[in-house]
Amino acid sequence: MRKTIGTRLVGFALIAALWLPGAASAESVRPDQTPAQTVSAASMQTETQTEASTAVQQVEAPTVQSEAAVLIDAQSGNMLYALQPDESLYPASITKIVTGIIALETTEPDEIVTVSKEARYEDGTRIYLAEGEQVTMEKLLYGLLMNSGNDAATAIAEHIDGSKEKFAERMNQFVREKIGVTHTTFKNPSGLPDPEHVTTASDMAKIARYAMQNETFRKIVSTKTMPWNGKEWQSELVNHNRMLWNYEGATGMKNGYTEAAGNTLVISATRGDMDLIAVVLKAPSADAAYSDTTKLLDYGFDNFHMQTLVSSGETFTVEDGEDTVEWQAANAIATAVPNGERPAPAVTVSKDGEVLVDGKYGAQTLGQLHELSRTNHAEAENAAKGEVQALAAGASGDTAAGSGGSSPLLWPTLAILAALAGWFGYRVRKRRERM
Repeated sequence: MRKTIGTRLVGFALIAALWLPGAASAESVRPDQTPAQTVSAASMQTETQTEASTAVQQVEAPTVQSEAAVLIDAQSGNMLYALQPDESLYPASITKIVTGIIALETTEPDEIVTVSKEARYEDGTRIYLAEGEQVTMEKLLYGLLMNSGNDAATAIAEHIDGSKEKFAERMNQFVREKIGVTHTTFKNPSGLPDPEHVTTASDMAKIARYAMQNETFRKIVSTKTMPWNGKEWQSELVNHNRMLWNYEGATGMKNGYTEAAGNTLVISATRGDMDLIAVVLKAPSADAAYSDTTKLLDYGFDNFHMQTLVSSGETFTVEDGEDTVEWQAANAIATAVPNGERPAPAVTVSKDGEVLVDGKYGAQTLGQLHELSRTNHAEAENAAKGEVQALAAGASGDTAAGSGGSSPLLWPTLAILAALAGWFGYRVRKRRERM
């Protein structure tokens, strides 16, 4: 940075000295003149995007029977539909999405799990594990996510943390710190009723999006049937998710039910280059839950298309306190946008490098950039002043040594150098004012 400033000042000074041969004829910068400002290509692009119109053609959103519902673009997390997205409700067995992804990230598929007495006699839906039965973690995960086995959930939790209570602590830490949800609390690994075991449609959409980024998780939740040869139960697991058979492009996820929670359902689907995730909570019936998710997915596929908003390698300049930071996209960032002719949605970048877009449901975070460079305003200004002083001293010394007196080129050069230093300071102050 300092080398660049010094090079530019030397160049400007030499040109000015050649074109202004005489101290008396040199023009000074008037106090009322405003120095020109230069804007980087990335900054100009950001400002243009920010000023672009975001008006879109309105399409009719679906009417659902569930108490809360959310539809997101799974690639970016952008919210395309929301009904009571932050209402606190019971999740029931969609809780097992979290239990499954934690197990996949903390254990190996061939680990042997020994089933405890508590797991054997767990309440609710089971895969009929026997006390003392030894099962691989991989097999338990299929029983957990396909057949919603509460006994499998307890066996997994006890294997990882020794108890359901300790595992619930891990679940809460995981979803808050790793996924970033803020309105969810888990008390057990299966979703059995507990007054404090709550989530929101928005949080579950984020959790589901995170889980679907795991290849093994995607494979399990998309499996329709699987033979089951247990110690007490020989049968065939049939995935409880009806959408795998009934909806074009369905790729999996999880359903749930308790009397307190009603029917809950998370569904993922892919068509073309678009991946969507639908979440419904407290539907009045299983049929209503499947009907609502079908409407939401149809709404997304019929009325939106994928559009790249940030290109790979694209840079953005952001003011962060006393620093100017340049951020760069390692990969292209795309999201689902409404169909029709319109300008691209306005993109902004936060001081932390998050790519944001304003939409119907508020600001949505679409991705993260990496820091390319950071320049401190005060340090840069001091460096520029130092260059000016060094050049002035050098010019004065050279003149005195060469002629024993003042050169007619010295004072015009010093005046222009001072003006350049003032211009640089002006740019820094204007940047601060725009923050």
